[in-house]
Amino acid sequence: MDLIDQLTNLASRAQKQISHIQTEEATKNALVMPFINALGYNVFDPTEVVPEFVCDIGTKKGEKIDYAIVRDGKPIILIECKHVGGELNINHASQLFRYFHVTEARIAVLTNGVSYKLFTDLEQPNKMDERPFMEFDLFNFHENDVAEIKKLSKPAFNIDDMLFAAYNLKYMRAFKKYFDEQFNQPSADFIHFVSKQIYDGTLTSKLKEQFSVLVHRSFQQFLNDKITMRLRSAMVDTSGQGPLVNDLPPVQVAEPVGNSETEAKDKDIETTVEETEGFMIVRAILRKTVAVNRVIMRDVQSYCGILLDDNNRKPICRLHFNSSKKYVTLFDVEGGERMDIASLDDLYGFASRIRAAVQRHETKSIEAPAA
Repeated sequence: MDLIDQLTNLASRAQKQISHIQTEEATKNALVMPFINALGYNVFDPTEVVPEFVCDIGTKKGEKIDYAIVRDGKPIILIECKHVGGELNINHASQLFRYFHVTEARIAVLTNGVSYKLFTDLEQPNKMDERPFMEFDLFNFHENDVAEIKKLSKPAFNIDDMLFAAYNLKYMRAFKKYFDEQFNQPSADFIHFVSKQIYDGTLTSKLKEQFSVLVHRSFQQFLNDKITMRLRSAMVDTSGQGPLVNDLPPVQVAEPVGNSETEAKDKDIETTVEETEGFMIVRAILRKTVAVNRVIMRDVQSYCGILLDDNNRKPICRLHFNSSKKYVTLFDVEGGERMDIASLDDLYGFASRIRAAVQRHETKSIEAPAA
């Protein structure tokens, strides 16, 4: 079984068990040990996984860390565990800090069984960094996350490769955070930098104000255009007649669609790129069935709904992409039916059912008696 399948199964079990896990020891048994096992290490073999690993620090003897993963008799990964309900911040990593410089391990993990924070010594040799180079959430991960976690696994672990990946991940994470901040609300420095690449004159206060709006809109539209172009190149009719989305109008990213009073109160809604792409795929599937401007996305906190005529009595499907286990609800049958998916491409496999949902609503409209 692939690592992603093992982690998905572990996440599914954990969600059912988490309310019953009351202690740190229970967290280790129910969550952390299965996670280590998924990485290919035998948690019952003390030559691979040493529980309560003893680290003597100066005059302090018998200091212990929860787990040490060992290779050739030497620790390569240190793991410190907290209760599943506990927070994981720099204050909770004090034991890892102490142990890190007295062992040969270059990777340290702080976890509560759901969240895993990975540390190394990129800043100063033999001194654990204060910030993790990666964070992994068992209840919310993507394939790229699993690809990175897999580098910790028994068959793949190589310290040089791991440290190289840690270096890249650390700075990529920082860059992505910066881009996300600028995408949502460009800073004055960012607006000034971008404006000076385009405008040679003096940036007056009035121009800065104008460019602030234009830079923000341009940034968002740039991403929208990239998504649309990606879909145009990917969505080819099975008959070989060419792209299906040439006439699809652009979709706005990160803006919930719809006018329901209940949904309007959900101010924390953020439409993801995956949800936007899923919506565009559904529109492409329905291109020859119904006018695409009748297919509307209405995002709420628990799912992203796709409706016919922006009518919540005419659901086409719902995209549940907010957890590690993705699935869609199809409404070609009364009450809807849940179907698991591994990737967005799986939506094409439900094309006939998505069209059937629209045809079902259209048939009901025709059969409904006139008011």
